[in-house]
Amino acid sequence: MRKVIGAAFVSLDGVIQSPGGVSEDTTGGFANGGWVFRAWDDGVNDAIGRLFGGDYALLLGRRTYDIFAAYWPFVTGEEAEMGKAFTNAYKYVLTRGEAPLDWANSHRLTSIEDIAALKRTDGPDLVIQGSSTLYPALLAAGLLDRLTLMTFPLTTGPGKRLFEAGTPGAMLRLTEHKVTDKGTLIASYEPAGALPPVPDFAPQPATSAREAERQARMTEGTW
Repeated sequence: MRKVIGAAFVSLDGVIQSPGGVSEDTTGGFANGGWVFRAWDDGVNDAIGRLFGGDYALLLGRRTYDIFAAYWPFVTGEEAEMGKAFTNAYKYVLTRGEAPLDWANSHRLTSIEDIAALKRTDGPDLVIQGSSTLYPALLAAGLLDRLTLMTFPLTTGPGKRLFEAGTPGAMLRLTEHKVTDKGTLIASYEPAGALPPVPDFAPQPATSAREAERQARMTEGTW
């Protein structure tokens, strides 16, 4: 059985949008593309090398696939070897659309059930890059085995977040972490089950009249 491994560049304010290029994803007026390179260092480079150092297949959302397919098959210079590796790798794309997937070794998936079925097959692990829309459904279905976040010491302002609406409540367990020379936190997590009940030692709700009034205003939407 394969594992599903998420790996994402994230800003301190939770943004995942357009980390690698100025014009990679400008939707919503995003103007800070290429932000990872403002704090890139050898520690981040080493983490990427470990992620793609063995056999893998890519699991992508449609927009990340479009970004990759327009860049990696055509890249030259120092990145040409990575471009060749990504072209040769199997790429599984979760999409509801019918647009062709004409980059070599690309395969269409139409549902989370398709990902579950793929995970049960033999083959290399499935590595997610970008593709934030995948995470809520993967977490809800119990299909995510590991998540590595590279959190850069910067904020980008408005932008697409890693965990958007629909992400279920869940516990994760930290399995390893390091801090690079320029301050990027690289941390890996594994799912650790549903959120447990609030423990008894947590503060109990206030019983004052003022708190009752505040609760009423929350219910009314006037707080």
